[in-house]
Amino acid sequence: MKIFVINGSPRGNYSTTLQTVLYLSKCFPDHSFDVLNVGTRIKLLEKDMTDAVKRMEAADLILFSYPVYTFLATSQTHRFVALMKASGAELKGKYVTQITTSKHFYDVTAHRYIEDNCHDMGMRVIKGLSADMDDLLTEQGQKDAVSFFTYVCHCMKEGIYEPAPRAVIPEVPPYTATLPAVGKKDGHETVIVADLGGDDGSLRAMISDFDAVYPYKTRIVDIAEFPFMGGCIGCFRCAGDGKCIYRDGFDTFLREKIQTADAIVVAFKIRDHSMGPRFKIYDDRQFCNGHRTVTEGMPFAYLVYGPYETEQNLRMVVEGRAEVGHNFLSGVGTDADSIATTAKRLAYAVETHYVQPRNFFGVGGMKIFRDLIWMMRGLMKADHDYYRAHGVYDFPQKQRGKMIKMCLLGSLVRNPKIRAKMGNKMNEGMVGPYKKVVDAAQPIETNK
Repeated sequence: MKIFVINGSPRGNYSTTLQTVLYLSKCFPDHSFDVLNVGTRIKLLEKDMTDAVKRMEAADLILFSYPVYTFLATSQTHRFVALMKASGAELKGKYVTQITTSKHFYDVTAHRYIEDNCHDMGMRVIKGLSADMDDLLTEQGQKDAVSFFTYVCHCMKEGIYEPAPRAVIPEVPPYTATLPAVGKKDGHETVIVADLGGDDGSLRAMISDFDAVYPYKTRIVDIAEFPFMGGCIGCFRCAGDGKCIYRDGFDTFLREKIQTADAIVVAFKIRDHSMGPRFKIYDDRQFCNGHRTVTEGMPFAYLVYGPYETEQNLRMVVEGRAEVGHNFLSGVGTDADSIATTAKRLAYAVETHYVQPRNFFGVGGMKIFRDLIWMMRGLMKADHDYYRAHGVYDFPQKQRGKMIKMCLLGSLVRNPKIRAKMGNKMNEGMVGPYKKVVDAAQPIETNK
């Protein structure tokens, strides 16, 4: 079997993810693995996709190999997917799968992004392997890799693959600004971070409507105009001091022109089931902040041109990003009504500093980061100092009092005689502390 490997890691042959592919090539010598390092050659591929198309069309299986960066595939992989779809390559009916490495932080959204785009091209998707960064170094991880590839071969032999989504993506008409302007107030500034490259006027019109009904000053930052030298290359040079290896000034630009605002509105057109390659560069390059939630408490909002209601995975990314960062998601404006509502909700959040407790998306994500940075604190010093200062290291073993209490309670309930005498006292004991809070509550005056 001919396997074409799309290596999306910006580290090229030094990719941790690629090592799993190379391991499989040694375990299965009857198959040929043809690797294209798109992560390091994306600039050249933007000029000429001829050879890549030829190699894809000749393959029996296409295998995406990449590390998970900020909820999705790397920006270089994003760009290659766009080039792949625009190339005219005949890939319908061809089998495709993927291998990723990460600490399992939103690996599901990364995999779904690749799957959705491959379904667009009529490819036969086989569920991929999501491995931990260190899995290949363990005997179990090696077994898992071999088992995965054996399963892929079985699926191809038996014609087993994931069904393509049946939902019809609706055509979204051009957006025209219609909302009347309201008076502006002083005191708060909101930055609108937009990708206006190739905009037909619809996204600008959405921004115009938002600005019309939003009661505070706004300013637009068009990332299509920023001179990015490239996407994040995962070099970890910023781990100690937060300074990016690129000399395009993005780290300073981010901190002084965007993160100083009172609120951030992100405006984009849906491209290939994501915010597009340009925004992916913008997102990945924010790794200069490491895993630090430096905008915690700041409200966010989105203006999205495209069929957002059908993009389940993109919606999860938007919500998950806000939850991990502990930012109040004030809304996603897709039409005049939702834009007006989003503006009102964002104004309230700015005025009151409203933020909700994290849900599963945020709590689960931060626990992964907590454990990761604790383990890597020697390397990621800036992250470690931030986590220690902000109480992120909330390990359960620190709650010794509660642990002792649970041990005592457990010994009681395991005793049949004591359990029979307890009756409803356990429920009363559990709710007792809460009843004290409820009984002590006082009326709060609110502005009417």
